[in-house]
Amino acid sequence: MGSLSKDDKAEVIQAWYMDDSNEDQRLPHHRNPKEYVSFEKLDELGVLSWRLDADNYETDPELKKIRESRGYSYVDFCEVCPEKLPNYEEKIKNFFEEHLHTDEEIRYCVAGSGYFDVRDHNEAWIRVWVKKGGMIILPAGIYHRFTLDSDNYIKAMRLFVGDPVWTPFNRPHDDLPARKQYVETFLRKESAGDVVDAAA
Repeated sequence: MGSLSKDDKAEVIQAWYMDDSNEDQRLPHHRNPKEYVSFEKLDELGVLSWRLDADNYETDPELKKIRESRGYSYVDFCEVCPEKLPNYEEKIKNFFEEHLHTDEEIRYCVAGSGYFDVRDHNEAWIRVWVKKGGMIILPAGIYHRFTLDSDNYIKAMRLFVGDPVWTPFNRPHDDLPARKQYVETFLRKESAGDVVDAAA
């Protein structure tokens, strides 16, 4: 199979600004009119993404390259659906609580799909829809949450540097070093740029 071009990534990962409705969290929650978010914008927030060959994840050289370059030594799989996940209702509720981690969150969707919601520079929610073949990395310290979409199923590879620590810190945890580092690296940069522009 030939290498996948960057444009193909949009087939497995899409992002958009969310509306404020309290309807079922598994609905798309598009604004009206729809406001899509570019991969460049996600990059600015520290959210990295790839399209990989999910049918051959055991032998995919691209995945191997990412793992080696980023030091991901640990791998496991998590299936999220009512039939496979113990305490499903409670877990889904916990996943959807806004939280951060002190390490990166790496998720590679090898089957199904789901939504990873992240905050932008102005605290607005961006919904990132990850489908089979999509891999995303959420930086340490970013506030985020997860939910299934209306298909109710995802099988995700979880990657980690060293021994995994899946501890969520529910918002607010602005005092954590990981949060301060995130704000410094990704959020301040943007606002500093705005100040310079305003003065120019």
